[in-house]
Amino acid sequence: MTTADQQTTTGHAIMACHECDLLHQIERIPAGGKALCSRCGSLLQQNRGNNLNRTLALNLAALFCFILANTFPFLSMEIAGRSEETIFVSGVLSLWQLDWGALGLLVLMTSLLFPLLNTLAQLYLLLPLKLGIHPPGMATVYRIIRAIAPWCMLDVLLLSVLIAIAKLLDLAHIIPGISFYAFIALVLLTAAAWNSFDSRLLWPATSAPSLPTATGPTAIARNWIHCHTCSLLTPDSNDIDHPRCPRCHSPLHQRKPDHMQRTWALIITAALLLIPANLYPIMTVIRFGKGESSTITGGIMHLIESGMWPLGMIVLVASIIIPVAKLLILAFLQLSVQKKSRWRLRDRALLYRYTELVGSWSMVDIFLIALLAGLVKLDALSTITPNAGALFFAGVVVTTIFAARSFDPRLIWDCGGQQH
Repeated sequence: MTTADQQTTTGHAIMACHECDLLHQIERIPAGGKALCSRCGSLLQQNRGNNLNRTLALNLAALFCFILANTFPFLSMEIAGRSEETIFVSGVLSLWQLDWGALGLLVLMTSLLFPLLNTLAQLYLLLPLKLGIHPPGMATVYRIIRAIAPWCMLDVLLLSVLIAIAKLLDLAHIIPGISFYAFIALVLLTAAAWNSFDSRLLWPATSAPSLPTATGPTAIARNWIHCHTCSLLTPDSNDIDHPRCPRCHSPLHQRKPDHMQRTWALIITAALLLIPANLYPIMTVIRFGKGESSTITGGIMHLIESGMWPLGMIVLVASIIIPVAKLLILAFLQLSVQKKSRWRLRDRALLYRYTELVGSWSMVDIFLIALLAGLVKLDALSTITPNAGALFFAGVVVTTIFAARSFDPRLIWDCGGQQH
């Protein structure tokens, strides 16, 4: 792809980068190739070849694995002649029974409802397209897919399952069930399906607006609005209070509304929640009638002292380093935008991209608590229950994800000026 400021006519098919607003002329991408933004390096388009058949097959296989994962036993634990068998949603059910409904709802949505909805929504779009039919409500369904994608955390749940098994090895004998292996396949299939999904299957390449506009390398410089749903470029009409895309009817805006206030509010909220999340215990392990509470740092130290230091380091990174680093990076990006800094624009854009990417991995501890609460229910022998710290930490995870999504990375380049 070439930048659009190198062309002199407006009849070519062009698109704007979602992360920096730079215009690019769309050219044919060979199978297996991809196009990156020449300014910020973000992915513009990717051609994996035969996208429709591949994505459809992957989602059908994922749906089949969903059924298997929720039909057969997931994990079994044997201790002192007693056995406890769980299904995929046992952790959620246990949290509800222990009066931790809010925590259970979060685990249910991120580990089952949203991933299943994502798969079904993709099938709703792809099956009619395979038959040459455009499904009704296509834009609405695609917006739902984009909105729930950051909340589909099956890969994080898989890591939590492995950590839970490692933590229980010194307590009992763990036997994986059929659903456990179906779940591993499900994680791989849903990741491959999402990576293969291409919005160009829904909408063709767009052309530049034919109305007279200003010149410039970005959409905002030419007074165009870029639709984040279907990538259509339309002239900005100042006389319309709430413009919508003429093709997919999505709300249009040059930049995210009230982004500064919303992002700062979420950053401050997450920082305040982080304090009790690390001070209060997140779970209590009761063995033979005696309870032992554990904080996040206490759980990490237990893993390291037990010789499982690789898992301890993973939990350390996911539960402490990532949340703190994410808050510091978002605060730094906010301040740099407010100060209109031109310092290392591409590096700051890359920093934001990685911050948004790893944010969901902080859910490891929440999933771990749900898994242990569902698996370890042996009455007087041993039980595991969540504590207040888990609820505060869940709040940290949710607010930091919302904070990252409320930040508009295009502001980094707006402050840098068009010459950058």
